[in-house]
Amino acid sequence: MDTTALVDWYSAHARDLPWRQPGTTAWGVLVSEIMLQQTPVARVEPAWLDWMARWPKPSDLAAASPADVLRAWGKLGYPRRAVRLRAAAVVISLSHNDIVPSDVDTLLSLPGIGAYTARAVAAFGYGRRCPVVDTNVRRVVARAVHGAGDSGPASTNRDLADVDALLPADEPTAARVSIALMELGAMICTARSPRCADCPVYAACAWQHAGRPAYAGPAKPVQRYAGTDRQVRGLLLDVLRDTPEPVLKARLDVVWADAGQRDRCLDSLLVDGLVEQTRDGRFALPGDH
Repeated sequence: MDTTALVDWYSAHARDLPWRQPGTTAWGVLVSEIMLQQTPVARVEPAWLDWMARWPKPSDLAAASPADVLRAWGKLGYPRRAVRLRAAAVVISLSHNDIVPSDVDTLLSLPGIGAYTARAVAAFGYGRRCPVVDTNVRRVVARAVHGAGDSGPASTNRDLADVDALLPADEPTAARVSIALMELGAMICTARSPRCADCPVYAACAWQHAGRPAYAGPAKPVQRYAGTDRQVRGLLLDVLRDTPEPVLKARLDVVWADAGQRDRCLDSLLVDGLVEQTRDGRFALPGDH
């Protein structure tokens, strides 16, 4: 793959996202990566701007109440991410002088930080040579390098080795290649309608040379939302986010007709620490009573 052409394309065509601006701290990068997990960029951008204005350093977030954090998280979905991000901020502020660590192993030791996020922060927050693999990158590599229509089941070791082989030795350039690969998959080498004519690595793409064969691997699961526990949990949290006072269970019962599913979801929110029950039996966000 011609990584020079790839980086040139990225420099000219990359989306103008706030967490990519010069001067963005590694904390800003970490916040963006947590928010972007399974959430579209269009929804993340305003939330990230508000979040960073309110909590520009890990210690700022660490000092916030869980209830305030969950309210600020709003409709981004998967609210456990917000609670875990706050937990990571507490550790960063107390154990790392309020500075997000720069090496992958230390990042992995933080609450709620997985392999992808740790590598993304090292690469995009600190310019390290560190292979970063998400669904978009896997698809680009599958097509451009292996000539497949799309990526098959994930294989951490294989996927990291594939991307590592594409990265130049120079750390800042390697980090630039990493983000360019991701952007290429998000904007050009998309799953359903790839814009091959606009691709900077078209000439050497193994998929093009193979005649663009269709993906023949295992069917990929399609996530549904309507009627799932995730939807019910979100509806319950909406009620609590919209009021500063604990509420009676009757206020929660009206959000979903299936009492068994509703109660199961409320119980799971209590177990996850996203909801608390007061002594008088009402329900609230953590710290809201």
